[in-house]
Amino acid sequence: MDAFLFAARAFCSPLGLFIQIQGFCICLLLALGWALASYVRSKEIRRLKESIKSGNEFAFLCYDINDLEHSNQVNLPRVSVVMPLKGFGEHNLHNWSSQITSLYGGPVEFLFVVESTEDPAYHAVTRLLKEFEDDVEAKIVVAGLSTTCSQKIHNQLVGVEKMHKDTKYVLFLDDDVRLHPGSIGALTAEMEKNPDIFIQTGYPLDLPSGSLGSYCIYEYHMPCSMGFATGGKTFFLWGGCMMMHADDFRTDRHGVVSGLRDGGYSDDMTLAAIAGAHKRLITSPPVAVFPHPLASDLNFGRYWNYLRKQTFVLESYTTRVNWIMNRALFSTHCYLSWGFVAPYLMSGIHVAAALRLYFKGVVVGWKPCNMYGYRTSFHVELDKNRGPAMQFVVPEAPPLSLASYNWCLVFIAMLVDNFLYPISAMRSHFSQSINWSGIRYHLKDGKINKIERSKEKGPKFTDLGGKHLYGKKGAPNSGSFLRSLSRSFVHWRQPKKYDV
Repeated sequence: MDAFLFAARAFCSPLGLFIQIQGFCICLLLALGWALASYVRSKEIRRLKESIKSGNEFAFLCYDINDLEHSNQVNLPRVSVVMPLKGFGEHNLHNWSSQITSLYGGPVEFLFVVESTEDPAYHAVTRLLKEFEDDVEAKIVVAGLSTTCSQKIHNQLVGVEKMHKDTKYVLFLDDDVRLHPGSIGALTAEMEKNPDIFIQTGYPLDLPSGSLGSYCIYEYHMPCSMGFATGGKTFFLWGGCMMMHADDFRTDRHGVVSGLRDGGYSDDMTLAAIAGAHKRLITSPPVAVFPHPLASDLNFGRYWNYLRKQTFVLESYTTRVNWIMNRALFSTHCYLSWGFVAPYLMSGIHVAAALRLYFKGVVVGWKPCNMYGYRTSFHVELDKNRGPAMQFVVPEAPPLSLASYNWCLVFIAMLVDNFLYPISAMRSHFSQSINWSGIRYHLKDGKINKIERSKEKGPKFTDLGGKHLYGKKGAPNSGSFLRSLSRSFVHWRQPKKYDV
């Protein structure tokens, strides 16, 4: 029997019908989640526009113009912004400029933390701060090499140690976050309104550069964004933007410092686990959406490396309960990913079987698959993203828009990303090691127990921003995705011979 006909008949069986219904339900859930996210963001945009119509031209900073009075501004708490850096890429100057040119009215300091003076970011930040030395309170901190945790966490903790003694709130920002002038003020205002907030977070809105790899990263983030679109309480945390009470670090409350320092790999997963264990509040205000332009040369191999790092975080944990939650998330995400892809695979085989019969001259009845649910989820996602990206105003940066989005690539990326996620997750589960910006971390019992550094074997560029990791610029990664994938599986068998 023809293989295509056999597969097509198999998919018409009760099992095939179940797969189609399951895929339809997954798409409807995605559509509902994105519709809720669209509602929350649109509500905030309407509120902003209404405030402007009522005469408040500074509504992008605060909704009550009286809050801009000098008597209110002088009482604002001190904020320390800690930015762990690694490498230098095409968008960094715009991102850093948007961070230090904040219109927050209270005292604020900016701490750029690098591993060493050999990091390309060190010289770039030095030049930038010379331009603003009379306007902002900022300095560079050299953290040195990490020995017990990831380099990012080490940089963050060193930054906290160097912050001002009067700092009330500390804001951790990744160097790929592009801030709105009112972002720091909006986050601080929420912390002041509700002292019970343990962590305040936000989420990036990826702006693909045009390659399939960049669209796949965009699609990886989109389902996760639904958890941050609550306009308030959430269980999710993004390490790119986290505002916390400075005293929580000074006193090591709930073990935030020791939990990160002693074997911590992922800052956001570790802190989210601590918040869950102690029933502390995590919130995500509706204005905390940050445009995130992806590197123009982001290829598919770098996307695969990024996906590997993202799935690897589920292998780190702090407690038994945290391990169970990560396993549940691992299983659910894998099941839903392939459940989403399966109906499209079935439809492709049906079409191939029908075409094969057509060219053989056989006339058959054709019953097309019901794709309404899949189209719905795709279109709702498009609608969700139209509003927020248009609202961002960043000093000295080109305007950001969704007009250049290739929605055909978005659709393809949905299939590719969901197909590869379970493969990457299983690869991470069995390897228990990962190469992150030229540093290989090995886990044992959910904690980092070994760190290896090798410039020769590690990548020369970061995955998202395409940042140069070392002083001497290396050649761009020209290897194909298949080569990267094959190297990953070889490394699975021979962990000391290759690097991802």
